[in-house]
Amino acid sequence: MSPLAPQSSDTIIEITDEALTQLITLRDEEPEKERLGLRLEVIAAPGEEFKYDLSFEIVTQAAFTDEVRTIGEGEKKIKVIIPLQSFEHVNGAVLDYSERQGLIIRNPNKPPMIAIEGLVNDDELSAQVEAVIGTEINPSLAAHGGFVTYVGHDEDGIAYLTMGGGCHGCSMSKMTMLEGVQTTLVEQVPGIVKVRDVTDHSTGANPFYS
Repeated sequence: MSPLAPQSSDTIIEITDEALTQLITLRDEEPEKERLGLRLEVIAAPGEEFKYDLSFEIVTQAAFTDEVRTIGEGEKKIKVIIPLQSFEHVNGAVLDYSERQGLIIRNPNKPPMIAIEGLVNDDELSAQVEAVIGTEINPSLAAHGGFVTYVGHDEDGIAYLTMGGGCHGCSMSKMTMLEGVQTTLVEQVPGIVKVRDVTDHSTGANPFYS
């Protein structure tokens, strides 16, 4: 990754020089290129991974609730438009570009958690569950482009999880959850007797399995 393109003092998202070059090239292929900025919106549903919507938009059409920043300098600069509701989800992220992956966003922020009344997620049992998920379950699911996120457990020893990536919307997700994730957690974490998937799989797109 090359040094970041010059940013304003109150930059929301940083853009590398490679990404800035690519964005300007794409923008200059559009009609009214002089009036266009890059609109970056984050779709953040509780318990799901972030989804990013990037498009070019006439800057003067930006709503009063949008944040607009100029990134770059001279002829190599672009305006970035970020809706107010996306600000906290993308603040501090880096937009980069590579020939292999295209435009990619490295985001230190995490999606909001699903709130389920009565669940506990800050005790010793939760710490054990998250340790197994981090060291065994997610590395295994990564082979299918997926991962699970721990939400919490109830007083009956049921661990509540969401599935993301290739597991979100996957027709085999229930089998994966029951046969793989549940077996691992029940065997390795005393106190967990079952898992429950609380993902809304109807919103899954481009799952690893179809």
